[in-house]
Amino acid sequence: MSKSYRILIAAGGTGGHVFPAISIADALRDQKESVIIEFVGTKDKIEWKVVPEAGYPIHNIWISGFHRRLTMKNLLFPLKLFSSIIQSYQIIRKFSPDIVVACGGYVAGPIGWVAAQKRIPLVLQEQNSFPGVTNRLLAKYALIIFTAFKQADRYFPDGKTKLLGNPVRKSLLQFDISEAYHHFGFSSDKPTLAVLGGSGGAKAINEAMQQTLDRLHDELHLQIIWQCGSRYAEETKQKIDESKYSNLRLMPFIDKMEDVYAISDLVISRAGAGSCAELMVTGKPAILVPSSNVAGDHQTKNAEAMVENGAAVMISDNELANKLFSTTDHLFNHKDQLNEMAEAAKSIAIPDASDKIASQIINLITKKESDNRETVTQ
Repeated sequence: MSKSYRILIAAGGTGGHVFPAISIADALRDQKESVIIEFVGTKDKIEWKVVPEAGYPIHNIWISGFHRRLTMKNLLFPLKLFSSIIQSYQIIRKFSPDIVVACGGYVAGPIGWVAAQKRIPLVLQEQNSFPGVTNRLLAKYALIIFTAFKQADRYFPDGKTKLLGNPVRKSLLQFDISEAYHHFGFSSDKPTLAVLGGSGGAKAINEAMQQTLDRLHDELHLQIIWQCGSRYAEETKQKIDESKYSNLRLMPFIDKMEDVYAISDLVISRAGAGSCAELMVTGKPAILVPSSNVAGDHQTKNAEAMVENGAAVMISDNELANKLFSTTDHLFNHKDQLNEMAEAAKSIAIPDASDKIASQIINLITKKESDNRETVTQ
């Protein structure tokens, strides 16, 4: 019986970091029969819910970001950092991984740094065109950095990057469309609009939807799935009388995204790398609304890449309230354009990114074992 490969994956904070990490884990499990995979995250973020639901154990470390403005939370940062490094040492000593995979988020920093100090192979997966601070700091320790945008190469050491795309969940392409319509209580005879603010929600999208909902629902007769985000759920539900909208599904968080993509004719979304990858793989035309509150304005760069390829249109936060209805109305009245956008999205997708990354990780472990055997026999 072959030796089990032990792989520790660190990812946290947002779905954009966590869902690609889960996709890589699933691909590793598919490719290697005897593999043991565990995650590292934080208890108050999305990973604490979705990782166990995906079937993987997860360890907690106490870490958060350093706020750019002066806040009381920053006073705790040195203590959190010290604590997280101690916890990382304990996790790695107990689990004894063959390799550590860091997929971004602050939680990846301490784990990746400790792995490097203990000479455990480290690989990174960077989702965006402008890398996050954690991956930029860990880059010098990494053997390979898997990227999704060529533009990210300039921020990393020469010769370390491999452009393999963003992993997406295979479940997004595994759906029963009739069950998906039934799940939301919708009809296949009516057009469906999905409004997705990401796992945390998007204030600008929510506010624009509040102003435009009556016209989208009553004039365009759209079926609407609106993910408002957990932190905005209470205030949004207070402002929206859901009983007035028979074809509205207002939800803080959506577990079965495959059903959403299955029945959506158009998606309004932020332009995070994970969201863009999912739109491409599922072939969904999109109105992209890049967040301006991200490092390096990387969401705008992500959106521009999709617009240039004909897969999306882009609206800024400032223009959204004024342009949301007219743009949606135009697209639903030009079905040929929607179809062209869908085909364009599919044409730039890399659906097997997770399989390629998993294969690279397995090869690294295999090579390490081979090198170790040669050292012993010499």
